[in-house]
Amino acid sequence: MDKKHALDAFAALSQPTRLDVFRLLIKAGKDGMTAGDIGATLEVRQNTMSTNLAILTRAGLIRNERNGRSIRYFANFDGVRGLLGFLMEDCCGGHADQCQPLIDKVACAC
Repeated sequence: MDKKHALDAFAALSQPTRLDVFRLLIKAGKDGMTAGDIGATLEVRQNTMSTNLAILTRAGLIRNERNGRSIRYFANFDGVRGLLGFLMEDCCGGHADQCQPLIDKVACAC
């Protein structure tokens, strides 16, 4: 991940509803959630939720899959790993091997 993509991800997460959506989808794991279920859980109107989901998708933090007439959203763990890797790539004075246990822990293949 480069600096521009990292800034896009942080900008997407800097709004309370989007942060709540992201955390909810992390919690939902591989099952994901439909937009309607996300909106109902967080008590957010459909048009507002659609905008927030689009921003998180463009930032690479979530992904979606169409299943018939519904769209299911999932945390994009590859995007999360990319962001965490970007943050940690120069840790420990450029000696990433010293931080490897932490990197391995946060970069789980969920």
